[in-house]
Amino acid sequence: MLSTAQRCARIAGPRPLALRRVGRVASVQVRAGDDNKFDGFKPTVAAFFPGQGAQTVGMAKDLVAEVPAAKELFDKASEILGYDLLQVCMEGPKEKLDTTAVSQPAIYVSSLAAVEKLRATEGQAAVDAIDVAAGLSLGEYTALAFAGAIKFEDGLKLVKLRGESMQAAADAKESGMVSVIGLQSDKVKELCEAATSAVGADKPVQIANYLCPGNYAVSGSKEGCDEVVARGKEFKARMTVRLAVAGAFHTQYMEPAVAKLKEALAATEIITPRIPVVSNVDAKPHSDPETIRDILSRQVTSPVLWENTMTDLFDKGLTKSYEIGPNKVIAGIAKRINKAHEIVNISA
Repeated sequence: MLSTAQRCARIAGPRPLALRRVGRVASVQVRAGDDNKFDGFKPTVAAFFPGQGAQTVGMAKDLVAEVPAAKELFDKASEILGYDLLQVCMEGPKEKLDTTAVSQPAIYVSSLAAVEKLRATEGQAAVDAIDVAAGLSLGEYTALAFAGAIKFEDGLKLVKLRGESMQAAADAKESGMVSVIGLQSDKVKELCEAATSAVGADKPVQIANYLCPGNYAVSGSKEGCDEVVARGKEFKARMTVRLAVAGAFHTQYMEPAVAKLKEALAATEIITPRIPVVSNVDAKPHSDPETIRDILSRQVTSPVLWENTMTDLFDKGLTKSYEIGPNKVIAGIAKRINKAHEIVNISA
């Protein structure tokens, strides 16, 4: 019987031997500054992990009842966080679960617990067959943990700090996000430029999430977001929807969160992932730990290039994907880009 610590160490399946974990595949050691291990990679099966907004009260309830290893991850998480994360996931209240400081750890743990569901239902071979990973915003940390680049415990501490720091940045200056539906990215940029011009350059709004054709999330000042909503129809948007988030994620408004995150990343052991993990910042995989640290510190103020990520993976020959974690947001995006793509949801 594996202990909780052993379970936490092996959530990603095979782990690098350098960490003295049990696993059949060792990560190739990469010299400092060597960031091209994954150049020319050919993906076949992907693991996609959701970001903030995927949380729902009641998530993980069936998962922990059916998969003991998933419950062990939540137990370990509660020890680290100092509160019962599973109870908040299952019972709420919604207002607490939806806070940035709580939802990010909740989604991270729920998603990695869902990896244990995949292992239990389809076998270790299904986990081993995954040869590329990516995650939406917060989900990039989950993907790195899955790929063995960071330990479960370290990743949880990072997303806890990330969520708290982003919440503090949002509280410091009123801002928000709006989903713009029915326009291509160039027209959304024009809409953002018009909105910024109307409210002033000191209150900008910009595209924060490039999700898929016709679906982009913009972030910025409250006034800028109001202007985007007001002028959406003028630019022929099918609809504009205000997002229930704390602030303007993936823009300069999150700059106050960067310093603490950089400090924490510098103190965290990060090693070369065993499989490519595609970055939100540049839609490329990275193998150099220092580059990964830099990318993660920049991610909170940089647009998420998810459309680029998925399009590139499809172009490279990706044949199957798993969306692992709560909700089915990524499956919907994938089908907008490639209707024929096979994507299986492993729900939390």
